[in-house]
Amino acid sequence: MASAFANFQQKMNSLRIEADENAAKAEELKVKVKQLEHENLQKEQEITSLTHRNQLLEGEVEKLEVSIKEAKAAAGEASQHGQQNEALTRRLQLLEEEAEAADKTLRETNEKLRQTDVKAGHFERKVQALEQARDEWEAKYEEMAKKHADLQKELQELEQSMGNI
Repeated sequence: MASAFANFQQKMNSLRIEADENAAKAEELKVKVKQLEHENLQKEQEITSLTHRNQLLEGEVEKLEVSIKEAKAAAGEASQHGQQNEALTRRLQLLEEEAEAADKTLRETNEKLRQTDVKAGHFERKVQALEQARDEWEAKYEEMAKKHADLQKELQELEQSMGNI
């Protein structure tokens, strides 16, 4: 009888340790989820920033394209005037270089935006997986808590029956 009681105590201690470990793991996972949510928020803010920057650059590209068209038209009209034509040609080249630079920046920004979207999707999947793992650990913890309560009740009943003997 004492052996069974010692065995029961050992099992209870084992269950307590396991419950404590599960609680610690659940806390660890909660911290990790919060960290990933924070990282996800930062990525969303970066996406918003890059989207805004992308819009500004698109507007700048449109302005530059209009300027290029205007410069080309002016260059065509001023072809009779050598110096004026050279000045307009230089301006056109500068505008085209600026447009190319703006276009390159736009492509880079779009690539960064795409990469950020991919990363955001990856982190969203990670968060979902961690939340699922957390839910599983919580379910295990609740199950262990129920088992603990049942064992506690059995122990009390055993103590009562031993007291009645």
